[in-house]
Amino acid sequence: MKRQLDRVFNPRSIAVIGASNKLGKVGYLTYQNIKNGGYKGKLYPVNLKHAAIQGDTAFKRLKDIPEQVDLAIIATPADTVVNLVEACGKAAVGGILILTAGFKEAGKIGQEILDKISALAKQYQMRIIGPNSLGFIRPVRRLNASFTQQSVQSGKIAFITQSGALATSILDWASNQNIGFSYFISSGSMINVGFHDLIDYCATDSQTACILIYMESLETARPFISAARNFARSKPIILLKAGTSLEGAKAAFSHTGRLAGNDRIYTAAFQRAGIIRVSRIAQLFHCAQAFSTQPRPKGNRLVIITNTGAAGVLATDYLCKNGGQLAPLSQEAIKTLDQTFPQGWSKSNPIDLLGDATSKEFEKAIQTCLKLETVDGILVILTPQHESDPTEIAKTVVQVAKKSHKTILTVWMGEDTVEEGRKLLDQGGVPSYRYPESAVDAFVKMYQYNFNIQLLYETPPTAPEQFQPKYEVAQSIIHQAMKEERTQLSLIEVKHLLESYDISVVPYRMVQSEEQAIHAASQIGFPVAMKIVVPNLIHKSSVGGVQLNITSWEEVHQAYQTLVENASKHQLEWHGVLIEKMVYKQHELVIGAKKDNTFGPAILFGKGGITVDIFQDVNIGLPPLNMALAQRLIESTKAHAILNGESAYPAVDLEQLKFMLCKFSYLVMDFPMIQEIEINPYVVDKAGGVALDGVVNLDLEMPITPRFHYPHLVISPYPSQYVKSMKMKNGADVLLRPIRPEDEPLEAELFDYLSENTIYFRFFGYRPKLTHELLTRFTHIDYDREIAIVAEVEVEGKKRLAGVVRIISDAWNEAAEYAIVVADDFQGQGLGKALTNFILEIAKERGIQKVFASVLSSNKRMLSMFRKRDFEVEKEDFQTYSVQKWL
Repeated sequence: MKRQLDRVFNPRSIAVIGASNKLGKVGYLTYQNIKNGGYKGKLYPVNLKHAAIQGDTAFKRLKDIPEQVDLAIIATPADTVVNLVEACGKAAVGGILILTAGFKEAGKIGQEILDKISALAKQYQMRIIGPNSLGFIRPVRRLNASFTQQSVQSGKIAFITQSGALATSILDWASNQNIGFSYFISSGSMINVGFHDLIDYCATDSQTACILIYMESLETARPFISAARNFARSKPIILLKAGTSLEGAKAAFSHTGRLAGNDRIYTAAFQRAGIIRVSRIAQLFHCAQAFSTQPRPKGNRLVIITNTGAAGVLATDYLCKNGGQLAPLSQEAIKTLDQTFPQGWSKSNPIDLLGDATSKEFEKAIQTCLKLETVDGILVILTPQHESDPTEIAKTVVQVAKKSHKTILTVWMGEDTVEEGRKLLDQGGVPSYRYPESAVDAFVKMYQYNFNIQLLYETPPTAPEQFQPKYEVAQSIIHQAMKEERTQLSLIEVKHLLESYDISVVPYRMVQSEEQAIHAASQIGFPVAMKIVVPNLIHKSSVGGVQLNITSWEEVHQAYQTLVENASKHQLEWHGVLIEKMVYKQHELVIGAKKDNTFGPAILFGKGGITVDIFQDVNIGLPPLNMALAQRLIESTKAHAILNGESAYPAVDLEQLKFMLCKFSYLVMDFPMIQEIEINPYVVDKAGGVALDGVVNLDLEMPITPRFHYPHLVISPYPSQYVKSMKMKNGADVLLRPIRPEDEPLEAELFDYLSENTIYFRFFGYRPKLTHELLTRFTHIDYDREIAIVAEVEVEGKKRLAGVVRIISDAWNEAAEYAIVVADDFQGQGLGKALTNFILEIAKERGIQKVFASVLSSNKRMLSMFRKRDFEVEKEDFQTYSVQKWL
């Protein structure tokens, strides 16, 4: 795929099919842009009717061009496109850009044409940008393969947009703001090049510092999340998602379906992928300016330095309302500044230098604050006043920022008076904004990116170690309901299902008569609750179907009669009465999951009970969850403060609550046929929690899949299926398993057992410096793209890693690079052979077509091992061999 997309975005030759001499036509503008833009490759116009296009000899058909074409651009009517795509395939064209519109917009006929184009692209293995694309621009190659005539500067931002119409306005705005691009891509209908392909391709470009995305819809979520997570580990993705969806709310069976709206799930998915979501176009570029020029803040503590108190107050208000905080100033810093500034300065943060502040005073304030450990970033706000020179102060800020490792942002308020200073700031790599709120927003988003990145390093296992669910019990409940073609489990089945995953429910009995009710209440023990059992009835209390605090046999008799009468009055088909132990706990929560069409199951947590729809204090997360992710899910609700003891009630057992959320996560992971599940209320106090009521709806169209098979998840969990035991030649036991994030200390320790010779063979003579960042790269991996199998042994009662083998696939899972290292004291025990065989089995299972590696010529043992496994071995130079094997 990388090679194919290279032929699209770095073509040596381009054919414009539909190139025109008629002013204003798409074919005219596109050909003119490429011809006059400075493109260095070969350019061929293709036109059936004209012998020359814009002064160049034209070809009637693509096949008439005397050399192979890398990129074909189609700018002809929609009804001609299918035949032209087929002609491109026969001519072995590398990739196609279809500018033509009139496909998805044309309804059924347009979709049929798209299907034909897609089939041809697959048949001839071509990549297609579009249809309905504005085109793309590659400024560094001086290639404007689009029909927009906006000037585009070269820069470090890759911009991917689904809207061509919006793109032209954005380009105009970006030009005015001196914003440059490494890529500008109008993706169009994304027939076979999606967001994930473009993100992965931009990731291969060292000049791209961040990616901006304007998204209207997303069809392939899992590869998108995987690509975004991979890119966001080191560089930011800033995304503007248009539109919110009521999809899901229309067919909602419970509160979860209504509250877990499609747009909220998008937000949760973006956070989990490390993506910064913005809501306005201006935010898109304000954040891009900051990310591409400034170091990211480690925290959310900001110092505001200004020559006007009003702007400082506005900035402070916005900062504190949006997740930031004012950085405290030390007494020593205040004393230092007091010696420089006039008596009237604010002596606190915001630092108001007063209206006559000079460039030297601004410089002193910035440098003093940069030295404080309590400061994560600095915002300099200037308004044009008589004594303050905007241009000189801008020069000073640029000079200080060049030596700083902290975030520095500026606001030069006004227009003509401050224009020169603003230009100097932008040119000097210090973002300048017109309004305080814009700058503060950029700072907060930069902090949130660092905060979200932590989520990337959370990779929960397929099953938690602390409990073993009764999977077979849950499976039989769900399979029986599906066999009977029931879309909803009974309340008793829901309770059995929750119990099978170690989720506490109150003691209960299902009864069919008054006598049975009295007997059940006696067994359970008063007080009890009584509920009418009616399929598909969520709000039992709304029809008088719930009786609480029943303390005697007489009250059981009366409650039973009331429930039967209410059921009859509302003409309900009731299946019995549920008798439950009354439970008194302070807090009512809702815990649910809804299967989204795009992102699969999404987990909802928040304040529950009958007021859940009113307060809507809920948060959304994606499975799999672990304790850290469950903590995030809880702490992002207002209820967290109450649960944490910040009220009249004592703190609840948050560890138990987090663990319960993890277990709930595994339930929805293990059963993709669960369309919607809700526990409401889940009541909790300091002694723990218990589920009082629940509903489960099933998707009868979902095929039954084996356990640990997760096609419905967009984030791959820890692959527990790749765990097995073996014995070495000396009889010692070894556990082979995928690497985990918590293996970082063991990975570092492994290097203590590697000789210089082993390190030379593994790292080609380079001894890596074991930084946290490097070890994170080794241990925090995306299991969709990379698998590392460790050999865990026990030596003198302590766990050790005896070796590691890994394959790192390309972004499109076509080829994977192999690497292995075995500690010296375990070499010669058959461990390298076992690890290699295991990783090759995994590669084949995952559909990888080719495994390759580079080996030093002196590493005779490895070369012998590769030859025994039928690898092709070729000498690259006097030092190295390249080896590869087709699977």
